[in-house]
Amino acid sequence: MNSTLSSSSAALPGTSSGSAAGVPPLARVTMALTGAVLAGVATSFGQAVPGLGTVSNSAGPWFVVAALLVLAAGVGRGAGAGAPARGRGGWLSVALAMALGVVLLELMHIGYWAATNLRGYVDTLSITNFWVVMAVPAGLLAGAVAVAARSADGRWRGAAAGATAAVLIGEGVRGLLQVAATTGSATWIVQIVVGIAVVVVGMALARTPVGRVVALGSGIIGSVAVAAVYVGVGWA
Repeated sequence: MNSTLSSSSAALPGTSSGSAAGVPPLARVTMALTGAVLAGVATSFGQAVPGLGTVSNSAGPWFVVAALLVLAAGVGRGAGAGAPARGRGGWLSVALAMALGVVLLELMHIGYWAATNLRGYVDTLSITNFWVVMAVPAGLLAGAVAVAARSADGRWRGAAAGATAAVLIGEGVRGLLQVAATTGSATWIVQIVVGIAVVVVGMALARTPVGRVVALGSGIIGSVAVAAVYVGVGWA
């Protein structure tokens, strides 16, 4: 390990010491932040594309993108092999990954807001906006999912898959129940199917009976919880 990568890792606890391609941790984080803004911009333009409008107006894909960007950034990679956190350094890594998840989702909002206004449409950002507020718990979960997905413990990998599936399935169910009349059902059905596929893959990757139960259980319970929150809010 060269001194440059060592100093970068020291500045960002919980980041990896560099990818196989030798990308410094700080560069990986910067690319993740940039990717979040671009995802928000793409969402704004995607809403104007026939067939992509409903997908671009759903939250599940944003959650998945945020988790993938945290993974790509490498934050939380040093949290421990057996569990997402082990010791003070492990908990710090997890906390950084969760915080990054929040930042990424809020940057997506900023990218969406900027692109939408530049396209000539009125869009406002407010700390009381439902999606801005929900980006906090969703971002924390996305960061935790990214850390758990890398764990050597099948139970944590299963939980990561179940949580991701729950967001997709829960929103899909809500879409079918509340907005399918105006958006159509296809997008929500596809999102539910993808969520189910994530659970199946998670159960396969868990590799242990307990891990498979965790993946399935968290997926089912989480889906019900997410759908209940959406239906309870009603207008979101």
